[in-house]
Amino acid sequence: MYSKRILVGLTGQTGAGKTVVSDYLQQNGYQVINADAVAREVVAKGSRCLSDLVLAFGVDILQADGTLNRRKLGDIVFADSGKRKTLNRITFPYIQEEIFSRVEQLQQGGADILFLDAPTLFESGPHKRCDRIVSVIAPPDIRLMRILRRDGITEEQAKARMAAQHQDEYYTSRSHHIIVNDGSLQNLYAQVDRVLDELKKLVTGEDS
Repeated sequence: MYSKRILVGLTGQTGAGKTVVSDYLQQNGYQVINADAVAREVVAKGSRCLSDLVLAFGVDILQADGTLNRRKLGDIVFADSGKRKTLNRITFPYIQEEIFSRVEQLQQGGADILFLDAPTLFESGPHKRCDRIVSVIAPPDIRLMRILRRDGITEEQAKARMAAQHQDEYYTSRSHHIIVNDGSLQNLYAQVDRVLDELKKLVTGEDS
């Protein structure tokens, strides 16, 4: 029987519901590599990546115990596109190296459909190695409400984070599948199920 292994990029705007989609995929037995989790690991205390960040942004981004103060760094980069580019230039190579090491390991282990959950999928480059891309989007007012409820930040900070990201068109023009998370959880899951049906056809060769 024809079968191939595919890597599916999962991305979207902050507050759109990408994490909910990722959780649903894992609950249904799919392997998901979380790029944010990898990003946290590569900046662990004593890592080369963290040392590079301190050189670029100063010791103020460190906690007293020598670990990264994520909120401090976030406030710095979200407000300044130049500093955000510097952050990405430093961290992306470390993150990609670890991500694709895991991709190789999981695919060798038999994962036919493997998902890469990455908020900066396009900016950091992994999309070039993805067979399919799924983007999750939602209206700005809904996203704002979710961010405020989730992150415990001010409305001004939340809007600044939203403004630092791309609009819907950026995602729709670069993705094979679009999930619009503007309704119930059941509606969201139904959209994910339809995407999974299409991906299964790709794996088995039914869409060729």
